Amino acid sequence: MKVSIIVSVYNEEQVLTSFYRNLIEVLLKNKYDYEILFVNDGSIDLSQKIINGFAVENINVKSIEFSRNFGHEAAMIAGIDYASGEVIICMDSDLQHPPVMIPEIYDRFKVGDVDIINMVRVEQRKNFSSGLFYKILNLITPYHLESNASDFFLISKRVAQILRQDYRERVRFLRGFIQIMGFRKTSIEYIAPERKEGKSKYSLRKLVSLSVTAVATLSKLPLKIGIYLGLISGFLSVILAIYSIIMKIIEQPVSGYTTIVVFLGIMFSIQFIILGIIGEYIGFLFDEQKKRPIYIIDTTNNLSTNQ
Repeated sequence: MKVSIIVSVYNEEQVLTSFYRNLIEVLLKNKYDYEILFVNDGSIDLSQKIINGFAVENINVKSIEFSRNFGHEAAMIAGIDYASGEVIICMDSDLQHPPVMIPEIYDRFKVGDVDIINMVRVEQRKNFSSGLFYKILNLITPYHLESNASDFFLISKRVAQILRQDYRERVRFLRGFIQIMGFRKTSIEYIAPERKEGKSKYSLRKLVSLSVTAVATLSKLPLKIGIYLGLISGFLSVILAIYSIIMKIIEQPVSGYTTIVVFLGIMFSIQFIILGIIGEYIGFLFDEQKKRPIYIIDTTNNLSTNQ
């Protein structure tokens, strides 16, 4: 079986050569029929020049360079779109997804009873935020997602074909999509090495954005928050009204100013939160309606004309 390795790249000039050497060593040692497809997501450093060097010395190295930065999800989708192998493995180029795991992943797939293999990151130190993210996601969605599943995964050719044809949203959570497709799947744990060079491209803002995207693409529950909060506030209003009437009857009226100010403040806060949630969903719908391309390719290396 031909193995397609999809590698997303964004400003990784410091680690690209080390990553490539490690990857090639694994592929050649195991005598795989392979292709390596680097997807350069609008890097502004020397990443593309380094990739071009790989492509010159090795015909099995292919590359796609975006016209600008479209995001990590778009890079993975582009790689899947152009991959030609029966087995497709997506991974990052920062050495946080160790190439030495590829033989174990491949051998597990070769058994023939799975279409999807999720690589689950085992933290050397417990990552509270990641665990909390998946707990909340599993709580508010009708699906069960593997905790700490990463963007390091294997999919079969038929799963890739479905992603090419049917999962073309402009707003994506790819590691979630492959878990809700319903095919036979399993998981393998791995320990990510300490980053030796470069720095993480995921800022706090990007992590928050990814979390919002994951929730919006997998769950409609946030849109129902308004109903639940409306029922709760209606119930509290009835209690407050009854309490005020009773206090009036026994001639100990409640201070109206304080009560009204507090109650209105709570109500306005709830309304603005609900409007914000609705606005996020409308924004996602707007992006989908415009139907702009998920990515735009600037240049390619070693890709055949029919790809």
